[in-house]
Amino acid sequence: MKDVRGVPGGPRGRRVRLAVVLAGAGAVVGGLLVARETNAPDFGIEAAARGGTPQCARIARAYPDGFGGRGRDGTSLPGVGVWGGGDITARCGVEPPAPTTDACLSVDGVDWVWRPARPGSTRRVLVTYGRDPAVEITMSGRFAGTDEVLVTMSRVVAPVPQHDRCIGDEDVPLPD
Repeated sequence: MKDVRGVPGGPRGRRVRLAVVLAGAGAVVGGLLVARETNAPDFGIEAAARGGTPQCARIARAYPDGFGGRGRDGTSLPGVGVWGGGDITARCGVEPPAPTTDACLSVDGVDWVWRPARPGSTRRVLVTYGRDPAVEITMSGRFAGTDEVLVTMSRVVAPVPQHDRCIGDEDVPLPD
């Protein structure tokens, strides 16, 4: 019997080819996973339950390229926008707030409700009021441009029909 261990078509040659193919496949899969992590980070954010609706897709396409020198980051999450490495986030499709006594302000005809931040967090959280789908904006304590974000994002969400509005002390009738 002839020794075929060194022959390319022999048992050793097949093992070498199989090892090369498996190593190549592993490199491709690993590269795809690294590319996905590099190109589509989620910044610890979850898409809102209704973030994948056509209306949220239109809103997300209108998100600006940047705020206060912070560029828009790439993410594959539906309805989500991220700027400055997570300093500012927007999530379309969150549950619209119910009537509340939380502070509310109107910016260019769009009402925003201030939501309490998580305990120990310096993040500011605002949610559109009276619009469905609702949009939530979160800003880190490092970002001082709240006005710029609210003015710009109010233009983005203004096309969503408003069905309720915030009321203030001046809207409540005084007893006679």
